[in-house]
Amino acid sequence: MSGTIDTSTSINLQPSDRLRSREPLQSDGLADFIQETLALTKRLFIQLQRRPSTLIAGIVQPLMWLVLFGALFQNAPKGMMGNDLSYGQFLGAGLIVFTAFVGALNAGLPVMFDREFGFLNRLLVAPLASRYSIVAASAIYIVALSFLQTAAIIGVNALMGAGLPSIAGLGVIALIILLLVLGVTALSLGFTFALPGHIELIAVIFVINLPLLFASTALAPLTFMPPWLQMVASLNPLTYAIEPIRYLYNHPQWDLSSIVLVAPWGSVSFGTSLLILVGFAAFTLTAIQPLLKRRLA
Repeated sequence: MSGTIDTSTSINLQPSDRLRSREPLQSDGLADFIQETLALTKRLFIQLQRRPSTLIAGIVQPLMWLVLFGALFQNAPKGMMGNDLSYGQFLGAGLIVFTAFVGALNAGLPVMFDREFGFLNRLLVAPLASRYSIVAASAIYIVALSFLQTAAIIGVNALMGAGLPSIAGLGVIALIILLLVLGVTALSLGFTFALPGHIELIAVIFVINLPLLFASTALAPLTFMPPWLQMVASLNPLTYAIEPIRYLYNHPQWDLSSIVLVAPWGSVSFGTSLLILVGFAAFTLTAIQPLLKRRLA
């Protein structure tokens, strides 16, 4: 989890950039937006370089889960999870998704600390081409961290015998992680601008975190769950990220019509899972727009 954020990191804008950004937006508006977004993203990575504990913890924790849970259930019958999977192979997809989810859920903390330390107010009165560059920078930063953590888990999982999907499969995993992270990052930023302080935001993160893990197929298949929990898990967006990744690991041949999940209300194909994730990301990004307009005005 993020610690105290160093708000003293400066943004490298040349004087000519400041003068140009005071002019009305014309054809160079997109270029200004990109320049601002890159500068704000660079600031977040400078903070990470100064305090790398966030990245290290985000990689070490899921690897510990992978090793410990795999050892805990190593003597379980091999067919218990279906398709002759070991529990370590079954767990890998869940940890990939849950790690990305936790990182995205914490995305609002740096912005919240900027609010409390006054740096966000300095940005809001700056002559930015678009204040949405603040949000875009946070999204880019979290997506980059999620990809680094995902790559580490996939690599260690492969060394532990889970194997690797094909190149196309790895690309689809990246797409799934991207869609999930965008949706959850939008949710986190919505909480950031709706809640009064970081104590409340951390409390919400703690309340949401583990219940969504256990109410998904990360740790156990739907068939192990009571009917009411099966219904809850089938409404959880994490499930629709986990099951396609798990299918990629266990089926070299796949397409968009492949059935990846049998939910209480029917079978879910690979393509349907992707559409659900697209809908989740689109819904959360759209839902926070009115709040962002008020807070960034």
